[in-house]
Amino acid sequence: MNTIDKDVLAAYNAGVEKGRLHSDLGLIEFARTKEILVQMLPLPPATVYDIGGGYGEYAFWLASLGYDVFLYDISCRNIEVAKELSDAYTNKLKAIELADARSINRPNESADAILLFGPLYHIVDYAERQLALAECYRLLRPGGLLFTAAITRYATTLWAITTYGTKNRLLEEAAFCEMIEHEIKTGQHIKNLASAYRGMGRSFFHLPDELTAELHAAGFTDTDIRGIIGPAWLVPNLDAAWKDERMRESILRVVRLCEKEESILGLSTHLLSISKKPY
Repeated sequence: MNTIDKDVLAAYNAGVEKGRLHSDLGLIEFARTKEILVQMLPLPPATVYDIGGGYGEYAFWLASLGYDVFLYDISCRNIEVAKELSDAYTNKLKAIELADARSINRPNESADAILLFGPLYHIVDYAERQLALAECYRLLRPGGLLFTAAITRYATTLWAITTYGTKNRLLEEAAFCEMIEHEIKTGQHIKNLASAYRGMGRSFFHLPDELTAELHAAGFTDTDIRGIIGPAWLVPNLDAAWKDERMRESILRVVRLCEKEESILGLSTHLLSISKKPY
């Protein structure tokens, strides 16, 4: 079984994930994802598996709402941090375990909902992604919900454009342009060693229709795809704007308005899909 790229795993073990959801576009991703989870999850105490859940941002939040939450991640450092953070929370997680998304040590049909926020873009082979989805299908009760995150095909390109001239000049590099041309055509994000780009390691970036097709191939139905960031890429000085309650709500209002518009789904950095295991 192939696992995630060693550079990706090394970055997570070095703590790259910590704080990501509390600055820049992570602010929108975190806020809007939580809104959708509150709207769509069954009422607590329901059982939620957070697979690929990092150090537990969503897991601890859901536990505070009364859910029975099990946290799994492939990064030993993320699991260590989650265990350290657990001391500060009254509502404890039911499990904090090192695990691969394709093999979770829990019984069949034992979860009411599963969060799969990460594995589908770090598992770069289609067949291996199907194994992760098959594992979720096994674990979910009939009628259970799968919440899946994916990175959109144009994410690196949009990042390079919106930071061009201020944080980088990568668009002037032939090597970088070859990299993004390849990922736009194939979805395969592979660093070009001739480029100064030092961002995300080996990954797979989805088109919305591809994500739906993969979920349906695994047996899930009623898939609902949301552009969880939407056009909020375009907000200047997002961190400062987010601190203003009125500006923050204005940004979220636009994200909610646009998140299901098919013509601009690719403008979002992240996609969030909601699928059901049929009865």
